[in-house]
Amino acid sequence: SSLAGLPCVFVRFTYCNLRCTYCDTAYAFYEGRDCTVDEIISEIKEYDCKLVEITGGEPLVQREECLELMRKLCHLNYQVMIETGGSLPINGIDPRVKVIMDLKCPSSGMMKKNMYDNIYFLKPIDEVKFVIGTREDYDWAKEIIKQYDLSSRCTILFSPVFGQIEPSEIVHWILEDNLPVRFQLQMHKYIWHPETKGV
Repeated sequence: SSLAGLPCVFVRFTYCNLRCTYCDTAYAFYEGRDCTVDEIISEIKEYDCKLVEITGGEPLVQREECLELMRKLCHLNYQVMIETGGSLPINGIDPRVKVIMDLKCPSSGMMKKNMYDNIYFLKPIDEVKFVIGTREDYDWAKEIIKQYDLSSRCTILFSPVFGQIEPSEIVHWILEDNLPVRFQLQMHKYIWHPETKGV
């Protein structure tokens, strides 16, 4: 999210209903362990950190448990974010939660799964992320931003597919088009080895 760089506790839910071509967390499809919401909160409390991101996989596959966890964390005065692939409904998420929602670009192979009605549930604090792997992805994202007037709804993030496209290419296109988006890198892949978990 735009809060990248701040210390943050990640809660990674198991399973995903998508199979993006560039997925870097395929282990989340099946790995993990059963925990109650209260057990997860107890583990979170062990960290001296009030920023929590719920991610996956796709956390909204486990919808009721996910919504309950986020609601309870908000009641405990945590700053809560959820990262979702945009293929499942985001309505019903506690309004205190920052939603970071992907819109899947053509090269993901999952564009047909985008649930565009979600756009109408976005709040000003939320963010829409486009993961860009090709010029086609960039042009498609640019058209979606215009079609849905996304820049007036929330923050827009552009992120390159790691190892597939030079970040400088996307930056050049953004500047050339004066596009109102925030460019970002997957910071952890530059600090640690790209395959490292739990960092």
